[in-house]
Amino acid sequence: MNLRLHGDTLVASGVLDFAVNVWPGPRSPALEQALVHALDSKQYPSEFEAREALAARHGREVEEVLLLNGACEAFWLLAHAVRPPRAACIHPSFTEAEAALRAVGADVSHAFRQPDDWALDPDQVPEQATFVVLGNPNNPTGSLDSQSAVRALLRPERLVVVDESFMDFVGDDASLASSPLPGLIVLRSLTKLWSLAGVRAGYLLGPAELVALLSNNRQPWSVNALACAALAYCANDIETPVRVRTRVSTERAHLAAGLESVGLTVWPAEANFLLVRTTDGEELRRKLLDVGIAVRPAASFPGLDSDYLRVAVRERADNDRLLAALAAAR
Repeated sequence: MNLRLHGDTLVASGVLDFAVNVWPGPRSPALEQALVHALDSKQYPSEFEAREALAARHGREVEEVLLLNGACEAFWLLAHAVRPPRAACIHPSFTEAEAALRAVGADVSHAFRQPDDWALDPDQVPEQATFVVLGNPNNPTGSLDSQSAVRALLRPERLVVVDESFMDFVGDDASLASSPLPGLIVLRSLTKLWSLAGVRAGYLLGPAELVALLSNNRQPWSVNALACAALAYCANDIETPVRVRTRVSTERAHLAAGLESVGLTVWPAEANFLLVRTTDGEELRRKLLDVGIAVRPAASFPGLDSDYLRVAVRERADNDRLLAALAAAR
Protein backbone atom coordinates (compact mmCIF):
# COMPACT_ATOMS: atom_id res chain seq x y z
CA MET A 1 0.00 0.00 0.00
CA ASN A 2 1.33 3.41 -1.00
CA LEU A 3 1.07 5.60 2.10
CA ARG A 4 2.48 8.60 0.21
CA LEU A 5 -0.27 8.75 -2.45
CA HIS A 6 -2.21 12.03 -2.41
CA GLY A 7 -5.03 13.36 -4.54
CA ASP A 8 -3.03 16.14 -6.20
CA THR A 9 -0.85 13.57 -7.97
CA LEU A 10 -3.91 12.08 -9.68
CA VAL A 11 -5.18 15.20 -11.43
CA ALA A 12 -3.87 16.08 -14.88
CA SER A 13 -3.94 19.61 -16.26
CA GLY A 14 -7.38 20.63 -17.50
CA VAL A 15 -9.27 17.96 -15.53
CA LEU A 16 -12.15 18.99 -13.27
CA ASP A 17 -10.76 18.20 -9.82
CA PHE A 18 -12.93 16.36 -7.32
CA ALA A 19 -9.90 14.43 -6.03
CA VAL A 20 -8.37 17.24 -3.96
CA ASN A 21 -10.55 18.47 -1.11
CA VAL A 22 -9.63 22.17 -1.21
CA TRP A 23 -12.59 24.57 -1.42
CA PRO A 24 -12.40 26.15 -4.90
CA GLY A 25 -14.25 29.36 -4.08
CA PRO A 26 -12.58 32.80 -4.24
CA ARG A 27 -10.37 33.86 -1.36
CA SER A 28 -11.13 36.88 0.78
CA PRO A 29 -9.77 40.08 -0.87
CA ALA A 30 -8.36 41.12 2.51
CA LEU A 31 -6.48 37.83 2.78
CA GLU A 32 -5.15 38.31 -0.74
CA GLN A 33 -3.94 41.77 0.26
CA ALA A 34 -2.18 40.38 3.33
CA LEU A 35 -0.35 37.92 1.09
CA VAL A 36 0.67 40.66 -1.34
CA HIS A 37 1.96 42.80 1.52
CA ALA A 38 4.03 39.89 2.85
CA LEU A 39 5.42 39.23 -0.61
CA ASP A 40 6.51 42.85 -0.91
CA SER A 41 8.48 42.66 2.33
CA LYS A 42 12.25 42.30 2.09
CA GLN A 43 12.54 40.94 5.64
CA TYR A 44 13.04 37.43 6.93
CA PRO A 45 9.74 35.86 7.98
CA SER A 46 8.64 36.59 11.55
CA GLU A 47 6.31 34.19 13.35
CA PHE A 48 5.57 36.47 16.30
CA GLU A 49 2.36 38.14 15.11
CA ALA A 50 0.81 34.88 13.91
CA ARG A 51 1.66 32.98 17.09
CA GLU A 52 0.15 35.73 19.23
CA ALA A 53 -3.00 35.88 17.11
CA LEU A 54 -3.50 32.12 17.17
CA ALA A 55 -2.84 31.92 20.90
CA ALA A 56 -5.47 34.60 21.47
CA ARG A 57 -7.98 32.87 19.22
CA HIS A 58 -7.71 29.57 21.07
CA GLY A 59 -7.09 30.92 24.57
CA ARG A 60 -3.61 29.39 24.72
CA GLU A 61 -0.17 30.62 25.70
CA VAL A 62 2.10 31.72 22.86
CA GLU A 63 4.56 29.02 23.95
CA GLU A 64 1.89 26.42 23.13
CA VAL A 65 1.69 27.44 19.45
CA LEU A 66 3.99 26.15 16.72
CA LEU A 67 3.61 27.43 13.16
CA LEU A 68 4.00 24.77 10.49
CA ASN A 69 4.96 24.49 6.84
CA GLY A 70 1.55 22.93 6.29
CA ALA A 71 -0.12 20.79 8.97
CA CYS A 72 1.48 17.68 7.44
CA GLU A 73 4.89 18.86 8.61
CA ALA A 74 3.83 18.12 12.18
CA PHE A 75 3.69 14.37 11.55
CA TRP A 76 7.32 14.34 10.43
CA LEU A 77 8.52 16.71 13.15
CA LEU A 78 6.81 14.63 15.83
CA ALA A 79 8.04 11.31 14.45
CA HIS A 80 11.67 12.44 14.36
CA ALA A 81 11.63 14.35 17.65
CA VAL A 82 9.61 11.88 19.75
CA ARG A 83 10.47 8.57 18.00
CA PRO A 84 7.73 6.61 19.74
CA PRO A 85 8.45 2.88 19.97
CA ARG A 86 4.75 1.91 19.80
CA ALA A 87 2.22 3.96 17.87
CA ALA A 88 -1.37 3.53 16.70
CA CYS A 89 -3.07 5.13 13.70
CA ILE A 90 -6.85 5.18 13.59
CA HIS A 91 -7.86 4.24 10.05
CA PRO A 92 -9.06 4.74 7.43
CA SER A 93 -7.41 8.15 7.63
CA PHE A 94 -4.79 10.45 6.13
CA THR A 95 -1.75 8.22 5.71
CA GLU A 96 1.14 10.67 6.01
CA ALA A 97 1.29 10.23 9.79
CA GLU A 98 1.87 6.50 9.44
CA ALA A 99 4.44 7.07 6.72
CA ALA A 100 6.38 9.38 9.03
CA LEU A 101 6.20 6.97 11.95
CA ARG A 102 7.37 4.03 9.87
CA ALA A 103 10.24 6.12 8.51
CA VAL A 104 11.70 6.36 12.04
CA GLY A 105 11.17 2.68 12.79
CA ALA A 106 8.08 2.92 15.00
CA ASP A 107 5.97 -0.17 15.54
CA VAL A 108 2.62 1.01 14.13
CA SER A 109 -0.69 -0.68 14.96
CA HIS A 110 -4.01 -0.01 13.22
CA ALA A 111 -7.31 0.69 14.97
CA PHE A 112 -10.12 0.62 12.43
CA ARG A 113 -13.30 2.64 12.27
CA GLN A 114 -16.29 0.56 11.19
CA PRO A 115 -18.34 1.50 8.10
CA ASP A 116 -21.70 1.66 9.86
CA ASP A 117 -20.96 5.25 10.91
CA TRP A 118 -17.11 5.42 10.97
CA ALA A 119 -17.24 6.44 14.65
CA LEU A 120 -14.14 6.43 16.83
CA ASP A 121 -14.00 3.50 19.27
CA PRO A 122 -11.28 4.28 21.85
CA ASP A 123 -11.30 0.66 23.02
CA GLN A 124 -9.86 -0.43 19.65
CA VAL A 125 -6.60 1.41 20.35
CA PRO A 126 -3.94 -0.86 21.92
CA GLU A 127 -3.33 0.11 25.53
CA GLN A 128 0.44 -0.09 25.03
CA ALA A 129 0.44 2.58 22.30
CA THR A 130 2.33 5.65 23.50
CA PHE A 131 1.51 7.72 20.40
CA VAL A 132 -1.96 7.81 18.79
CA VAL A 133 -3.02 9.69 15.65
CA LEU A 134 -6.53 10.40 14.37
CA GLY A 135 -8.34 12.89 12.16
CA ASN A 136 -11.35 14.90 13.31
CA PRO A 137 -13.32 15.48 11.14
CA ASN A 138 -11.77 12.40 9.66
CA ASN A 139 -10.41 12.14 6.13
CA PRO A 140 -11.66 10.28 4.06
CA THR A 141 -14.81 9.28 5.97
CA GLY A 142 -15.98 12.82 6.84
CA SER A 143 -17.08 11.62 10.28
CA LEU A 144 -16.87 13.89 13.33
CA ASP A 145 -15.92 12.46 16.72
CA SER A 146 -17.17 13.89 19.98
CA GLN A 147 -14.75 15.62 22.30
CA SER A 148 -15.46 12.98 24.93
CA ALA A 149 -14.51 10.14 22.56
CA VAL A 150 -11.20 11.81 21.73
CA ARG A 151 -10.48 12.59 25.38
CA ALA A 152 -11.00 8.90 26.17
CA LEU A 153 -7.79 8.18 24.25
CA LEU A 154 -5.65 10.18 26.68
CA ARG A 155 -3.37 8.26 29.03
CA PRO A 156 -0.36 9.12 31.18
CA GLU A 157 2.81 8.81 29.08
CA ARG A 158 0.80 8.87 25.82
CA LEU A 159 0.68 11.57 23.14
CA VAL A 160 -2.59 11.88 21.20
CA VAL A 161 -2.37 13.80 17.93
CA VAL A 162 -5.68 15.07 16.57
CA ASP A 163 -5.54 16.32 12.99
CA GLU A 164 -8.22 19.02 12.81
CA SER A 165 -7.34 20.17 9.29
CA PHE A 166 -11.04 20.13 8.35
CA MET A 167 -12.41 21.55 11.61
CA ASP A 168 -13.03 24.97 10.03
CA PHE A 169 -15.93 23.34 8.16
CA VAL A 170 -17.53 22.49 11.51
CA GLY A 171 -16.59 25.30 13.88
CA ASP A 172 -14.51 25.71 17.01
CA ASP A 173 -17.25 24.42 19.32
CA ALA A 174 -16.39 20.87 18.20
CA SER A 175 -12.64 21.42 18.44
CA LEU A 176 -10.16 20.54 21.19
CA ALA A 177 -7.79 23.30 20.09
CA SER A 178 -8.67 25.40 23.14
CA SER A 179 -8.18 22.48 25.56
CA PRO A 180 -4.62 22.39 26.97
CA LEU A 181 -4.82 18.80 28.17
CA PRO A 182 -1.70 16.81 29.09
CA GLY A 183 -0.55 14.75 26.13
CA LEU A 184 -2.98 16.33 23.66
CA ILE A 185 -1.66 17.77 20.38
CA VAL A 186 -4.02 19.48 17.92
CA LEU A 187 -3.13 20.29 14.32
CA ARG A 188 -4.91 22.90 12.19
CA SER A 189 -4.54 23.89 8.54
CA LEU A 190 -5.36 26.80 6.23
CA THR A 191 -5.23 24.55 3.16
CA LYS A 192 -8.84 23.41 3.01
CA LEU A 193 -11.43 26.09 3.82
CA TRP A 194 -9.10 29.00 3.11
CA SER A 195 -7.95 27.59 -0.27
CA LEU A 196 -4.24 28.03 0.49
CA ALA A 197 -2.78 24.65 -0.45
CA GLY A 198 0.26 26.17 -2.15
CA VAL A 199 1.16 28.52 0.70
CA ARG A 200 1.70 25.62 3.15
CA ALA A 201 0.27 27.20 6.29
CA GLY A 202 -0.68 25.25 9.40
CA TYR A 203 -0.08 25.19 13.12
CA LEU A 204 0.18 22.93 16.14
CA LEU A 205 -1.23 23.47 19.62
CA GLY A 206 0.25 21.45 22.44
CA PRO A 207 2.26 21.44 25.67
CA ALA A 208 4.88 24.20 25.75
CA GLU A 209 7.73 21.78 26.42
CA LEU A 210 6.78 19.71 23.36
CA VAL A 211 6.49 22.82 21.20
CA ALA A 212 9.99 23.82 22.32
CA LEU A 213 11.33 20.36 21.51
CA LEU A 214 9.86 20.45 18.01
CA SER A 215 11.10 23.97 17.41
CA ASN A 216 14.63 22.99 18.43
CA ASN A 217 14.57 20.08 15.97
CA ARG A 218 13.95 22.09 12.80
CA GLN A 219 15.82 24.58 10.69
CA PRO A 220 15.34 28.33 11.22
CA TRP A 221 12.76 30.24 9.11
CA SER A 222 10.85 27.02 8.44
CA VAL A 223 7.60 28.89 7.82
CA ASN A 224 7.66 31.40 4.98
CA ALA A 225 6.46 35.01 5.13
CA LEU A 226 3.29 34.31 3.12
CA ALA A 227 2.25 31.56 5.52
CA CYS A 228 3.01 33.72 8.57
CA ALA A 229 0.89 36.55 7.13
CA ALA A 230 -1.97 34.18 6.25
CA LEU A 231 -1.97 32.60 9.71
CA ALA A 232 -2.02 36.01 11.40
CA TYR A 233 -4.87 37.22 9.18
CA CYS A 234 -7.02 34.07 9.36
CA ALA A 235 -6.76 33.88 13.16
CA ASN A 236 -8.81 37.10 13.30
CA ASP A 237 -11.20 36.51 10.38
CA ILE A 238 -14.46 35.22 11.83
CA GLU A 239 -16.71 35.97 8.84
CA THR A 240 -15.03 33.87 6.15
CA PRO A 241 -15.32 30.47 7.89
CA VAL A 242 -19.01 31.05 8.61
CA ARG A 243 -19.70 32.06 5.00
CA VAL A 244 -17.77 29.18 3.44
CA ARG A 245 -19.11 26.68 5.99
CA THR A 246 -22.67 27.60 5.08
CA ARG A 247 -21.96 27.33 1.37
CA VAL A 248 -20.23 23.97 1.71
CA SER A 249 -23.08 22.59 3.82
CA THR A 250 -25.61 23.51 1.13
CA GLU A 251 -23.54 22.08 -1.70
CA ARG A 252 -22.65 18.95 0.27
CA ALA A 253 -26.33 18.13 0.82
CA HIS A 254 -27.09 18.71 -2.88
CA LEU A 255 -24.16 16.55 -3.98
CA ALA A 256 -24.94 13.76 -1.51
CA ALA A 257 -28.55 13.54 -2.72
CA GLY A 258 -27.37 13.43 -6.32
CA LEU A 259 -24.80 10.73 -5.63
CA GLU A 260 -27.42 8.60 -3.92
CA SER A 261 -29.80 9.11 -6.85
CA VAL A 262 -27.32 7.44 -9.22
CA GLY A 263 -26.98 4.41 -6.97
CA LEU A 264 -23.91 5.17 -4.86
CA THR A 265 -23.72 4.52 -1.12
CA VAL A 266 -22.98 7.84 0.56
CA TRP A 267 -21.99 8.43 4.19
CA PRO A 268 -22.89 11.64 6.05
CA ALA A 269 -19.96 14.02 6.35
CA GLU A 270 -18.99 17.16 8.22
CA ALA A 271 -16.22 18.33 5.87
CA ASN A 272 -15.94 19.40 2.24
CA PHE A 273 -15.94 15.89 0.78
CA LEU A 274 -18.02 12.73 0.73
CA LEU A 275 -16.96 9.10 0.92
CA VAL A 276 -18.96 6.89 -1.44
CA ARG A 277 -19.02 3.23 -2.31
CA THR A 278 -20.04 1.38 -5.45
CA THR A 279 -19.53 -2.09 -6.89
CA ASP A 280 -17.31 -0.89 -9.73
CA GLY A 281 -15.17 1.84 -8.18
CA GLU A 282 -12.10 1.62 -10.40
CA GLU A 283 -14.12 1.26 -13.60
CA LEU A 284 -16.30 4.22 -12.63
CA ARG A 285 -13.24 6.34 -11.81
CA ARG A 286 -11.77 5.62 -15.23
CA LYS A 287 -15.03 6.46 -16.99
CA LEU A 288 -15.05 9.82 -15.24
CA LEU A 289 -11.44 10.47 -16.23
CA ASP A 290 -12.39 9.77 -19.83
CA VAL A 291 -14.76 12.76 -19.70
CA GLY A 292 -12.30 15.00 -17.85
CA ILE A 293 -13.35 14.53 -14.21
CA ALA A 294 -11.08 13.24 -11.43
CA VAL A 295 -12.26 11.71 -8.15
CA ARG A 296 -10.04 10.25 -5.43
CA PRO A 297 -9.63 6.46 -5.39
CA ALA A 298 -9.66 5.43 -1.74
CA ALA A 299 -7.86 2.08 -1.85
CA SER A 300 -4.68 3.70 -0.50
CA PHE A 301 -6.45 4.36 2.82
CA PRO A 302 -5.97 1.33 5.12
CA GLY A 303 -9.29 -0.41 5.61
CA LEU A 304 -10.80 0.62 2.27
CA ASP A 305 -10.68 -0.97 -1.18
CA SER A 306 -11.09 0.11 -4.80
CA ASP A 307 -14.88 0.30 -4.55
CA TYR A 308 -14.56 3.34 -2.28
CA LEU A 309 -14.14 6.80 -3.79
CA ARG A 310 -13.77 10.20 -2.16
CA VAL A 311 -15.54 13.09 -3.83
CA ALA A 312 -14.77 16.72 -3.00
CA VAL A 313 -17.56 19.28 -2.65
CA ARG A 314 -17.29 22.06 -5.21
CA GLU A 315 -19.56 24.85 -6.47
CA ARG A 316 -23.01 23.97 -7.88
CA ALA A 317 -22.12 24.01 -11.60
CA ASP A 318 -19.18 21.67 -11.07
CA ASN A 319 -21.16 19.37 -8.80
CA ASP A 320 -23.94 19.12 -11.37
CA ARG A 321 -21.42 18.33 -14.09
CA LEU A 322 -20.11 15.43 -11.99
CA LEU A 323 -23.61 14.15 -11.31
CA ALA A 324 -24.48 14.25 -15.01
CA ALA A 325 -21.30 12.35 -15.87
CA LEU A 326 -22.07 9.74 -13.23
CA ALA A 327 -25.61 9.28 -14.51
CA ALA A 328 -24.26 8.77 -18.05
CA ALA A 329 -21.59 6.32 -16.82
CA ARG A 330 -24.09 4.17 -14.91
